[in-house]
Amino acid sequence: MIIGFCFIIVFAVLINKVSLQLTVEVTVEGFIGGSVLLPCSSTQHDLKLQDTDVFWRNKDKENICDLIKGTESLESQDPRYKNRVQTFPDEYKRGNFSIKLSDLTHADAGEFNCFITPSDEQETVQLIIKSGPTPPPPPTESTDQENHGPETQILDWWKILLICVFTLLPVFGLSYFIFQQRKRTQAPI
Repeated sequence: MIIGFCFIIVFAVLINKVSLQLTVEVTVEGFIGGSVLLPCSSTQHDLKLQDTDVFWRNKDKENICDLIKGTESLESQDPRYKNRVQTFPDEYKRGNFSIKLSDLTHADAGEFNCFITPSDEQETVQLIIKSGPTPPPPPTESTDQENHGPETQILDWWKILLICVFTLLPVFGLSYFIFQQRKRTQAPI
């Protein structure tokens, strides 16, 4: 019974670890008429562009942009995004598949999804559109890289380590307690 319980706990920790890596949710703000960077980065360190496809879709599953094997593909792009999407091919080799969406309208507000295959990673970006006299300056490349750099990966490993410690510690404590109880009840009087 203890082994089964331990297996369930370890399985739950592994599922939590996978969900931490595969889905990322981010909120960004844009202004009417301005532009906004929609971030999407892979956590895979051994990313091979010739084997990687990236699909950007909006809340209605409309095609915003496809990056097929390191090349931008606009063949099936929804007409509403024509000439409004900018990609950054020099960033692909770093695993950065962010796009810039220009000429923002209220209709652009909502959820955008970036799917990276074959790693099955997904980044969900919630876009909030604000009315304002002047849009803020766009973020620099270094700001985007800082948000997805080694510090974020270290933080993720700390989360996983803490989950493991706080999950397995009670399991081992309970196992030790049960072992001691059995030992006491089986000891000759």
